[in-house]
Amino acid sequence: MASLFAPGSVVTVRALLLGERIDLKGLEAAQRLASNPLLITAGDDQYAALFRYGAIVLFGLSPLHEVTFVNQLLPLVGQPYAKRETEDARVRVDPACEELLTGGEIVLRELTLERLQVIADVLAKSLVLAFYEASLAGVFDAVEPFALGLRQGGRTTPKDRDLLRYIGDTLLMQHKMVGRVEVGEKPEVTWDLPEVHRLFARLEDEYELQERRLALERKLDLISHTVETLVDLLQNKRALRVEWYIVALIVLEILLTLYQLVFLGTR
Repeated sequence: MASLFAPGSVVTVRALLLGERIDLKGLEAAQRLASNPLLITAGDDQYAALFRYGAIVLFGLSPLHEVTFVNQLLPLVGQPYAKRETEDARVRVDPACEELLTGGEIVLRELTLERLQVIADVLAKSLVLAFYEASLAGVFDAVEPFALGLRQGGRTTPKDRDLLRYIGDTLLMQHKMVGRVEVGEKPEVTWDLPEVHRLFARLEDEYELQERRLALERKLDLISHTVETLVDLLQNKRALRVEWYIVALIVLEILLTLYQLVFLGTR
């Protein structure tokens, strides 16, 4: 595992969430250095890791090169986001120093291909978690008034389409976290390399991936439970309303029958 950067190098790292997905098949002509995550060269001493779920992590690219690279990649991005989540870090290569993480800087004795993959994996997942946290906060704020309305006797009643949208947003977020991003999974490159696994564990702890994932899952469960409760209440209200309609019709029929017997029968 040869280091990709010379001792003393300071490598800027920037992660971006471009959209819902990236068509990696469109990069077949690119010089691939590794897969899962896909790692390609983006210039001299410049590298890019790309993920199907719409994230990219750039190593050593200047702001100008970043803009050029992203613009070239945009045709492969499905449902691009108007506002992009970003995450920045810095890697310093120092063979004489203990490997550590401090103040947004990652100090490593060497920066190999496998370590690039691990750093990219953690930053991309942190980026997606940040995106989900912001998205979920909006859903949480929208559902909260309905929960408060339940405490006040159901004064605030949501519309059916709003409830369906909240259910859809919750299910879609759960599907992305588990099925596409696999936030709780370790990258394959850590399986057979203990030193790389240790780096992943440190980065995972530094960026609090598991804690943030669990917090999101708890919020998703709470939103799901709240929406399900609201759906049940609405269905019960409608069922009760239908029953009252039936009772009203029966009463009306009885009144009509009595009218016919009393008034029409006397003629």
